[in-house]
Amino acid sequence: MAAEARVSRWYFGGLASCGAACCTHPLDLLKVHLQTQQEVKLRMTGMALQVVRSDGVLALYNGLSASLCRQMTYSLTRFAIYETVRDHMAKGSEGPLPFYKKVLLGSISGCIGGFVGTPADMVNVRMQNDMKLPPNQRRNYAHAVDGLYRVAREEGLKKLFSGASMASSRGMLVTVGQLSCYDQAKQLVLSTGYLSDGVLTHFVASFIAGGCATILCQPLDVLKTRLMNSKGEYQGVLHCAVETAKLGPLAFYKGLLPAGIRLMPHTVLTFVFLEQLRKHFGIKVLS
Repeated sequence: MAAEARVSRWYFGGLASCGAACCTHPLDLLKVHLQTQQEVKLRMTGMALQVVRSDGVLALYNGLSASLCRQMTYSLTRFAIYETVRDHMAKGSEGPLPFYKKVLLGSISGCIGGFVGTPADMVNVRMQNDMKLPPNQRRNYAHAVDGLYRVAREEGLKKLFSGASMASSRGMLVTVGQLSCYDQAKQLVLSTGYLSDGVLTHFVASFIAGGCATILCQPLDVLKTRLMNSKGEYQGVLHCAVETAKLGPLAFYKGLLPAGIRLMPHTVLTFVFLEQLRKHFGIKVLS
C-alpha cells in the first residue's frame, strides 16, 4: 500500500503565524520600542521593566489585535503563495526544488505578502508604540479595525500603504530567510539520515531559518519601523537611511538581539505549529 503523506491547506501558514504571534508578541513590542529610541537609553530588560512599571503587565500585549490582523494578511498571503506554487512545481519534477527556485519563489511571495500586510503592520507599530507618547499625542486606537478605519478617515487611504515598498522589500528578505531556508535546512537535516521528519527536525530547521531571517532583514526592519512611526520628519526611505546612518553603522542593527529573540522563537513556533497542522489536518496525498 502506498505511504500516506499530507500537504498544507492554503490558510495553515496564517493560522500557525497567529499562534506564534500570541506567544511572542511582548518581544515584538519591546523590539519596536528599542528601534524607535533616538538615543540608546534602555536595553531590552530595562525597557520591559519600564513598560510593566508604567502601564502594567498587560501593556506588553498592546496591539495584539493588529499583530494578529497582520499575520492573517501578510503571513497568510506569503505562505499560501509559496506553499501552493512549490507543491504544484514539485509535482512535475523529480525530487525537491533546487534552492535558487525556492529563493525566487520566497522573494515573490514575500513581496506580495509584504504589500498586502502593510496597513495592518503600520497600525501594529503605532499601537505598540502609543504608550511611549505623551497622553495628548497618543492615537488610542481601540483595536486593529478601529486603527485601520481611523487612518483611512483621518489621513487618507494612501497613508495606509505608507512604507509599502519597504514592507514588501522586508517581506522578500524574511520569506527567503524563513520559508526558503527552512525548506532547504529541513531537506539537509533529513538527508543526513540521523533524524526523521519529526518535531526535532522541524525545530532544528526552523532555528536555522530564524537566524537567517533575522540577519537578512534587520537593517530594513529598523528603517521600516522608523518610517511607519514618523510624523513627517522623513522625506522618504533614502532620507530615513541617511539620518539613521548618522547615528553610526550599528544603528541599522539596533535591537538585533531582541529582534533575534523575537523572530527566532516566532519562526520556530510558526513551523512547529504548521507541521502539526499539516500532519493532523492536511490534505492527504498518496505517494
